[in-house]
Amino acid sequence: MKASEFDSKFDDGKEDIIDDLDLSSANRVNQKQKRINVDFPVWVVESLDREAARVGVTRQSIIKVWLVERLQSEAANNPIKSRASNDAA
Repeated sequence: MKASEFDSKFDDGKEDIIDDLDLSSANRVNQKQKRINVDFPVWVVESLDREAARVGVTRQSIIKVWLVERLQSEAANNPIKSRASNDAA
């Protein structure tokens, strides 16, 4: 199928294009996982567990969500500083 045909099929929205895609090699940008270990004081772990239970998620999930929220907030408030630190890394 030519790209123009695929684009038309997608743009029309009348046909499902999923069968026209090769998803075997698909990946999500910036979603590769890397395992790290972080040591917290007991009181922090207990607080995380209480909050995770209150929300109904795991400790790991609450940590991930809060870290992502904070990083996005910092990036929004300090766009130039954020880019400079990424370039240095």
